[in-house]
Amino acid sequence: MPHTLILAYGNPLRGDDGIGPEAGERLRSIVRDPEVEIRTLHQLTPELMEPISRAARVIFIDACEGAVPGEIRERAIEPSRAAARFTHHATPDALLAGARALYGHAAAATMITVTGARFSVSSGLSPAVARSLDRVVAATLRVLAR
Repeated sequence: MPHTLILAYGNPLRGDDGIGPEAGERLRSIVRDPEVEIRTLHQLTPELMEPISRAARVIFIDACEGAVPGEIRERAIEPSRAAARFTHHATPDALLAGARALYGHAAAATMITVTGARFSVSSGLSPAVARSLDRVVAATLRVLAR
C-alpha cells in the first residue's frame, strides 16, 4: 500500500474554486512517480472512500474562504469523530472516517487550501489565486518529498 493519492478538487466554473483542478493538472505534468495517483475532481464523493483506504497517504487540494486571497495553508487531517455523512458531497475528514469504518484503513492525510477571492459563476482564477498556483504545486511537492 505504499502509494500517495492526490485529490485536487473544485468547480472551475466558480472562479477560484477551480484552483484544485488547476493544481492537479499542473502536478500531473510534473510528477512521474508511478506510486503517485492524481485525480482532478469536481467535488468529493463517497466513492472515494475505497481508493482512500488503499492509499498510504492522501493529499487534498482545494480552495477556501478567508481574509487574504492567495494565502496557502497546509494541515494534517484526521478522520472525523462525528458520524460520516454519506451524501453526494463529502468532506475530507468524513471520507477518511468512512474509509476506516468501511475498509479498515484511513490514509494519513494532508489538506492544502488556497484562500479564494471570487467564487461566483466565472471561468478562470482571480489574479491573487492565479499567482499562488506555483506555490500550491511547490507545497504539494514538499508534502510528497516527506
